[in-house]
Amino acid sequence: MTITILPEFALVFMLVFARVGTMMMLLPALGEQVAPQRVRLSFALFVTLLTVPVVRPSFAGMGMNLDLATRLLVTEILIGITFGLSARFLMSTLQTAGVLISQQIGLSFTMSIDPTGGDLGQAAVIGTFLALLGISLIFASDLHHIAIYGIIDSYQTLQPGMMPASADAAELALTVANSAFITAVQISAPFLVFGLVFNVGLGILSRMMPQLQVFFLAMPAMILLGAVIFIVVLGLMMDGFLAHVVRVYREFFPGLR
Repeated sequence: MTITILPEFALVFMLVFARVGTMMMLLPALGEQVAPQRVRLSFALFVTLLTVPVVRPSFAGMGMNLDLATRLLVTEILIGITFGLSARFLMSTLQTAGVLISQQIGLSFTMSIDPTGGDLGQAAVIGTFLALLGISLIFASDLHHIAIYGIIDSYQTLQPGMMPASADAAELALTVANSAFITAVQISAPFLVFGLVFNVGLGILSRMMPQLQVFFLAMPAMILLGAVIFIVVLGLMMDGFLAHVVRVYREFFPGLR
């Protein structure tokens, strides 16, 4: 069955929107739940209009019919999910770092609604702060332009109709998750060292002065010193996160420079 009721441009637009729209709804900063859905949808449509003239030659000469168009549509959605979810792991870097920092400075019990994930659950206050700050810095440093260019460059990595292998997709997700966890540990390294030194010092102090109420002395001091360290190293932490975002984007899309 040959498709004759739709112009070729409309069919290509639909296939491109399947990939671009899926990626736009999952990419960090561009696909956060705090953004209105209509705004995200309008932005996805606008990016699709810009992408279609660039990638339209890739769809030429395919001899579109209903079966092929359906297979291409499913494939494009899967490709968008693969890249989008992998990029979504980037924001887990800050959430993981926030949990590690909260545990070391005595604020692990302070939880709040995670605005980046909607009403899906709670997160550590420091993790939520870092996530919102990371999103703001992504826009302030124009890294969202890299994400948009990466969407177009994805057609060089996976041509239309090229189904991503399940093993490769799983390996990609595991690689990004592993790098996100390593970066989170590196970002929170000063607080891990602080927690180790502080707790060892408290242990020695409690052995030397058993009558001292260590708990009532330790908690305020831990929170105060942790807050001071957090203020001092916050800039370096976010520099490390932004460098990690650029590195992962370049690994996803080799065409980026």
